[in-house]
Amino acid sequence: MTQTAQLSPSSVFVVSGGAKGITAECTIKLAQQQPCKFILLGRSELLETEPDFAQDCEESALKKRIMETLLAQGEKPTPMNVQKIYNKITSSREIKKTLAAIEKAGAKAEYISVDVTDTQALQEKLANIGSVTGIIHGAGNLADKLIEKKTEEDFEKVYTAKVKGLENLLDCINPYQLQHLVLFSSVTGFYGNIGQSDYAIANEILNKSAHIFKQQYPSCHVVAINWGAWDSGMVSPELKKAFAERGVEVIPVEAGTQMLVNELHPAYQENTQVVIGSPLVPLARELDPQLTGYRLHRRMTLAENPFLLDHVIAGSPVLPATCALSWMIDYCEQLYPGYRFFAAQDFKILKGITFNDSLASEYIVDVEEVSKTNGQQITFNTKISSKNSAGKTFYHFSAQIQLLLEIPTAPIYDAVNLEPDNIITLTGKSFYQNGEDTLFHGRAFQEIQKVLNITTEKITTQCLWEQISHQQQGQFPVQWVNPYTTDLSMHALWVWTQHFHQEGCLPGQVAKYEQFAATPQNEPFYVSCEVKSKTPSSATADIIIHNQQGQIYSRLLGARAIIWSMKLLRS
Repeated sequence: MTQTAQLSPSSVFVVSGGAKGITAECTIKLAQQQPCKFILLGRSELLETEPDFAQDCEESALKKRIMETLLAQGEKPTPMNVQKIYNKITSSREIKKTLAAIEKAGAKAEYISVDVTDTQALQEKLANIGSVTGIIHGAGNLADKLIEKKTEEDFEKVYTAKVKGLENLLDCINPYQLQHLVLFSSVTGFYGNIGQSDYAIANEILNKSAHIFKQQYPSCHVVAINWGAWDSGMVSPELKKAFAERGVEVIPVEAGTQMLVNELHPAYQENTQVVIGSPLVPLARELDPQLTGYRLHRRMTLAENPFLLDHVIAGSPVLPATCALSWMIDYCEQLYPGYRFFAAQDFKILKGITFNDSLASEYIVDVEEVSKTNGQQITFNTKISSKNSAGKTFYHFSAQIQLLLEIPTAPIYDAVNLEPDNIITLTGKSFYQNGEDTLFHGRAFQEIQKVLNITTEKITTQCLWEQISHQQQGQFPVQWVNPYTTDLSMHALWVWTQHFHQEGCLPGQVAKYEQFAATPQNEPFYVSCEVKSKTPSSATADIIIHNQQGQIYSRLLGARAIIWSMKLLRS
């Protein structure tokens, strides 16, 4: 049985970057929770005494005092020199304030001035500090620029503070003595962010390092905390307003520091990585009026996409049409961060992708810009194709995709009818019991909880999709568009064709698909399927996905399904 790591008065933490900023606030909160010993590391110098001119001088007047002193000494008070002296003094003050706050909480505090990226200096400074039971690695640097403008020095500055810093700390401290390893990572590593490719790389390495260390030392409480933006001095009122416009919630200092304390509770010892905060949604950039084309190559295997085992037709895993559509949508959204998918028109299934001997070595998504209007919308023609060994091209899916900067308010479906008629009494898993008259879909695409009512013109279902793991989602993760709930929504038409005609059906094309809000996960939603026509070879319907009050999440208008023999589908 794994031993549980406990905070105690004898705990000793080494905290990189722990004397200033948010890491200092977290350390103070931890000291208040459990007074122990904290050894704070930082590059700033701790001044035993301040220069005479700075003593009793408020920070608001300090720069003026520095300028006067330099002039009196016959030196030129350049902005760079003034800022350098100012930073040295204010940093020392902040360090002293942090040490005093920790000691006020009843804990012990010590400060060591050292750069954690300097291997030899760190080894010398930590050589005689005694037994260490915990590390909090909060050191970090920023050098935000678009990747094409980053220099090697920019990358090294950002990368080494996080990665080399952690490596050096673990080389200097006996890992077998560690009861706690806390890595301050970032949502940038988890979600990505424009201008922070180096920061994202460094933080994602911290995340992976946490998992590896936990495997090697299972009794240690290891956690990489992927922090979002903090409501601290680094976030100005202007930046906070910009965050609000992007839907990014900042973390209040009091709440965030308490979250750190909570994460170190023994009950969460197996939580090796957590995300606290909103993804940093990028701002939309100015659009180039020139219409452009793009091409994406993708290799796919069954092993990389476990969900496909829940979508087997005629004995072979088949890529759901909704996954193909989300593939094209996601690619368009990635081309223009800040814009979001709203509509797909004329979505066609031309030739399905089956994971058997016919699977191509790679698939190509071609995207051609049709129109774009700054601050409003972008429209693309998209298609997925492949080539066989003889070089022959096959087209699999196509659609016209529209992205908007602002999604319209969700309309209300005014024909909501949730009254049960008890005509179809099957519930939940019973719709998927592998019989010839039931749906073939596995867990990743389930489930209809119940059919509320059904007529020759309409069927209403209550559905619930339980989220599947990121590993199961493979190369088709849930984003703004959820291909799994969209597929589930179309099961209503299958139930209708089976009930009235004893036939199954598969998606063929959709005239228009619109999305106003994300479909809920792990809670019920409703599907109203209005059947518009039925022929021996097809059924066409409008499929509206909505909540109990009729607010529409998304709708598939003119969804045409091809009639298939249910026996053939399962053979």
